[in-house]
Amino acid sequence: MSLISSQSNAKIKQVRQLRQRKHRQEGSLVLVEGIHHIGEAAAAAAGMQGCTIDSIFYAPDLLTSDFAAGLIDRQAGLGVPCYPVTPEVFASIADKDNPQGILALVRPRHTGLSELTPQSFPWGVALVAPQDPGNIGTILRTIDAVGASGLLLLDSGANPYHPSAVRASMGTLFWYPVVQAPFPDFVSWARGLGYVIYGTSAHGSRDYRQVERYQQPAILLLGSEREGLSQDQIACCDILLRLPMRGRASSLNLAVAAGVLLYAMLESG
Repeated sequence: MSLISSQSNAKIKQVRQLRQRKHRQEGSLVLVEGIHHIGEAAAAAAGMQGCTIDSIFYAPDLLTSDFAAGLIDRQAGLGVPCYPVTPEVFASIADKDNPQGILALVRPRHTGLSELTPQSFPWGVALVAPQDPGNIGTILRTIDAVGASGLLLLDSGANPYHPSAVRASMGTLFWYPVVQAPFPDFVSWARGLGYVIYGTSAHGSRDYRQVERYQQPAILLLGSEREGLSQDQIACCDILLRLPMRGRASSLNLAVAAGVLLYAMLESG
């Protein structure tokens, strides 16, 4: 395949557009940058996780990794278009200051709430309108670490396929269902299938350490970074947990709080 040297190339323009929010929302492609992240997406695709590699762009003059070179060869052998570009063109589409010389367009798996059952999704996290895509990615990485089932994003919020979310997830985004749904639909689904909803609030009735055993199927429900859970949302919880705060801050970062509680749920199982 001939080297792309023009930044006006139609395919290069398409990649650059995916840096913009409106194009991420309109399309079904996710921009993935970095050797490890693309490797995880490729492994998830090979593992029949529902995502597929649409295309790869790489700069031969920047690429020094044998693993990356082998990854490109394997994907090309599977019929994935792999486009070599000049360093200048790659710099125009890369987000990192010191790019590794490879990025990919990935079609993620899209899962509906109705597809999840206590058998396929025994425990997971639900976030209400999260605003920071980095928190979404970090929570997905923790979900992977504890062996939970996936992530529910309720009432919109940040895009889970934002480049910051993809980076923070360290590629785990492509291995787990990420479902977007309105809050009322979530409550109907959870109630209908017998999920226990563990909510979180600074005014929770129970210290999370006082729960001897977290029941399953279970959902850990966290509110947005700024607002937390509303009173109506709290009313939908079976158990309302609190984290002890002994300093001046009134709450933890969303991803940190999720990590503490997910490990507590893991250790009680």
